[in-house]
Amino acid sequence: MAKEKAVSQDRDRDFVEIIIKEIVNNPDAVKVVRTVDELGVLLTVKVDPTDMGLLIGRSGSTAKAIRTLARIVGMRNNARVNLKIEEPEGGRAPSATGKTRNVEDVMGDLDM
Repeated sequence: MAKEKAVSQDRDRDFVEIIIKEIVNNPDAVKVVRTVDELGVLLTVKVDPTDMGLLIGRSGSTAKAIRTLARIVGMRNNARVNLKIEEPEGGRAPSATGKTRNVEDVMGDLDM
């Protein structure tokens, strides 16, 4: 019985991992860690930095859909599931131009 309970508890992690591995270009780099605390289950996802755009999607639509599906799986197992996507080391990827921008450049763009 205890083994059956442990298997059902990892269903949410396995489900999210399978979905993400099908979305990204580097499935071997996908890591999903499951932690449980008083607030519920937290699934922390780490992917290759080049796959962040694929995982998040336009305007965050893909990440939102994965979060919704994870919550549904959690509800079926009587658990509150949240999904956290870890940013790659060093923060966000550089801009497409390859150069970094300072605050003054960004503020200049906002002036109309």
